[in-house]
Amino acid sequence: MEITKEKSSGGMLERIFKLSKYGTNVKTEIIAGITTFMTMAYILIVNPNILSVAGMDQGALFTATALSAAFATILMAFLANLPFALAPGMGLNAFFAFTVVKVMGYSWQFALTAILIEGIIFIILTLTNVREAIINGMPIVIKNAVSVGIGLFIAFIGFQNAHIIVDNPATLVSLGNVKDPGVLLAIIGIIITGGLLIKRVKGALLIGMVVTTALGILVGITQLPGSIVSIPPSIAPIAFKFVSINEILSWNMFSVVFTFLFVDLFDTIGTLVGVSAKANMLDKDGKVPNAKQALFADAIGTTVGAMMGTSTVTTFVESASGVAEGGRTGLTALTTGVLFIVALIFSPIFLAVPPQATAVVLILVGLFMMSPILKIDFDDFTDAIPAFLTIIMMPLAYSISEGIAFGIISYVILKLIGGKHKNIHPMMYIVAIMFIVKHITG
Repeated sequence: MEITKEKSSGGMLERIFKLSKYGTNVKTEIIAGITTFMTMAYILIVNPNILSVAGMDQGALFTATALSAAFATILMAFLANLPFALAPGMGLNAFFAFTVVKVMGYSWQFALTAILIEGIIFIILTLTNVREAIINGMPIVIKNAVSVGIGLFIAFIGFQNAHIIVDNPATLVSLGNVKDPGVLLAIIGIIITGGLLIKRVKGALLIGMVVTTALGILVGITQLPGSIVSIPPSIAPIAFKFVSINEILSWNMFSVVFTFLFVDLFDTIGTLVGVSAKANMLDKDGKVPNAKQALFADAIGTTVGAMMGTSTVTTFVESASGVAEGGRTGLTALTTGVLFIVALIFSPIFLAVPPQATAVVLILVGLFMMSPILKIDFDDFTDAIPAFLTIIMMPLAYSISEGIAFGIISYVILKLIGGKHKNIHPMMYIVAIMFIVKHITG
């Protein structure tokens, strides 16, 4: 019997992810998914390293990181059909280990319980449309500015990872040693990948990453693994390790949960809005498609991640790298999620990719994220100033949520001064007050 297109694998993927509707195809989506995974695979090393400071088992953390990322990303693929990947978030894991455990003195089980509560609250806020209302209430100028700010932010991260930009006590940051082999490797990688982009080579970012990794072997930066397979450790030492009901009902738990909740809320919203704006995925009203489903995947991911034994699972800004490669549907996310599962067994291969190779992608994706700046009216200062503050504060404060805070607070105040209160969505008054209260009390 002849196999029809509908029954073929391509037809099935078309039916599930509606590829033709979004002007994409299976090959493009898979390349985009691989690119996203490669740019965020560092989390498989970094997250266990950070959380182990809290006294958690590092091997178990590796497995929990991969499994939680795979689960949440695949959930995003099928629930929201969006090209966004999720994993335990940077910044939130540092707050977990260094602030909650090391500084405040709570146990890692206490912090893990706070993550579980955060996830449950997020599920409730998503079901009641609160998180979606915040996204829909954000003015389009801030949404476009968020995309640009994220671009500068991830480019800055890339420059730091490659040591092109380094810490400097006198000036905060400065240019690194350009004679350093690692810095030279990153610069060469940027030139090679830039050349591929100029020639419009499909999969330029992924190819550039692979070539940079290969060149790293020649200069001794890329460390070849002794083996290509490994047996993933059990998550038993950290899974389902929560505190008693008495600790859950304490004021201390409330304050920790609130901090996790607030930062993750606006980091996630910022990433969804910024990457969607860059990909021209916002609808005519400036809304993120399937926002509720995306937020639901994020909330469930955080809850399940806590059960597995890891910090807050959130939508990753590195998803922009896959979008830059043409990823537009959940097939991109599905590819990334499957690769996290594969990484459990073939982790030595993925972990051999040096930071210089992923830095190349982050820096160039920063460029791609800049285009929405053309949609901002810089002649209207009630738009221009909030947009500028949103953009500049993300890399300077090293935080997506802080950039959004400066943008929204200034937007509300300046629109009122300019007599344009009709431009302010009621939700933005609430959000602005929330940000002000957080900074006054924090």
